[in-house]
Amino acid sequence: MKKVLLKLVFSLTLFLGASSVFAQQNEKQENQKPPTAAELIKQMDTNKDGKLSKKEIKGPLKDDFAKVDTNKDGFLSLKELNKAPKPERKKDN
Repeated sequence: MKKVLLKLVFSLTLFLGASSVFAQQNEKQENQKPPTAAELIKQMDTNKDGKLSKKEIKGPLKDDFAKVDTNKDGFLSLKELNKAPKPERKKDN
């Protein structure tokens, strides 16, 4: 009987701990703001030339590179990134 009770308490503790961690992660993701254009350049500009080439870009921006590169020079400048349409954020409701 003690073993059964011990297993039940352990399982309940494990479940509550996992639920708490999951809830905190969801809350953190919901409050996270998208990076600014300047932050994107700072994070991705590997050669430090102040603009982003398609090689340097990661994530969804890579798919929209041609749309954002309005002067068609093969690079994304701070000005182009600031004028780029903001992607719609998915909401899980």
